[in-house]
Amino acid sequence: MAKPPIDTVWNRIRASAGKPFETKTGKPFTYTVDGNVFRPSRTDYQISKADFGTALALAPFEGPGIVSDTVRGPSYIWPVLHDSRIRQKDW
Repeated sequence: MAKPPIDTVWNRIRASAGKPFETKTGKPFTYTVDGNVFRPSRTDYQISKADFGTALALAPFEGPGIVSDTVRGPSYIWPVLHDSRIRQKDW
């Protein structure tokens, strides 16, 4: 099955803003989305939609370390992309 385009996945990410997620190590977080910017509650930095697109091309993958040299915020990208609310059995 082909993965959906990043715009479809980004809409799911937007729809899940404010809901609880956990990092792979179990640290809880929520996030907000403003345009093409993802802002996790546990840090002050921003993660771009483009970073999610880059990681999506590699998904599924075992953990955030796989993309740590490729994208910003892999500790947040990994749990979001692999959550059933976002993934929806697409990959």
